[in-house]
Amino acid sequence: RTTEKLLAELNERVAKLLERRDARKKAKRIEKIIIQELPEIIVASHREVIPDYDALGPLCFMKIGPAMAEAGCRCPEPGYCFTIDHNKEYRTENIDIEYCEQVEEMLPDTDFIKFKRLPAIPKALCMKHVGPYDRFSESFTEAVRYLESNGMRIAGDPRFSYIDGAWNQEDPEKWISEIQIPVE
Repeated sequence: RTTEKLLAELNERVAKLLERRDARKKAKRIEKIIIQELPEIIVASHREVIPDYDALGPLCFMKIGPAMAEAGCRCPEPGYCFTIDHNKEYRTENIDIEYCEQVEEMLPDTDFIKFKRLPAIPKALCMKHVGPYDRFSESFTEAVRYLESNGMRIAGDPRFSYIDGAWNQEDPEKWISEIQIPVE
């Protein structure tokens, strides 16, 4: 083998190792649980019972996104989208879910998209979740244990906010979400 080829292979290995190291650092940084206020926002929303969490991506990309564009929605940067699980307990099938995405202004409701103003949440336990959505229950259980051990209780519907997902990251193990639980 030529020296250039060996050097290229070594550079590629170094780059992969650095990428792994940086991914580990990022995952460790975002594992923290923080308590913060969630500000009042205007959202475009759609509520539907979906068969399972795998149905959420296609619903967002093929139905909700086009319906929001047709309604004339403008979303502020950085984007803030989340779901609210309206089931009384965790489920993996027939999930009553509401998709919400922050928009700049209230627009007229359509048959598919509803607009509403969500009030500020003065105190929310926010926990980063790394990995596919079907493992939300593990992180949620950990968050509930944390809030119970710190004398807090749930004071509203939890939100599941999507930061990195199928739209920008092929590997589900690298998806990043945030569980936001109103507490008191």
